Amino acid sequence: QVQLVESGGGLVQPGGSLRLSCAASGSIFGINGMGWYRQAPGKQRELVAVMTSGGSTNYADSVKGRFTISRDNAKNTVYLQMDSLKPEDTAVYFCNADVTVVSGRLRNGYWGQGTQVTVSS
Repeated sequence: QVQLVESGGGLVQPGGSLRLSCAASGSIFGINGMGWYRQAPGKQRELVAVMTSGGSTNYADSVKGRFTISRDNAKNTVYLQMDSLKPEDTAVYFCNADVTVVSGRLRNGYWGQGTQVTVSS
């Protein structure tokens, strides 16, 4: 099995910064894409940023220029640096990983448990 453990959420004032981390562990043969999604109350889960194993990135228009995704492939960890935070960034942030597991070389998507980010004065 594969586990994703997120950390780094919290309460921050508008204009502030937070850095989220997500570490993958378990029976991992390889990790393809890793990324972040978020879900605000009453809204659907949406993509925030993703990065392929090769380093290509994709960001939601609403976070371009403010958020930066990065990966440490040796540590199976993905990060999300969030700057210039706005109240509308308030949501539960979920880590996602596209993983090939050791057993049978099966490929599946996995989710973390989520971490709350609240932007408020």
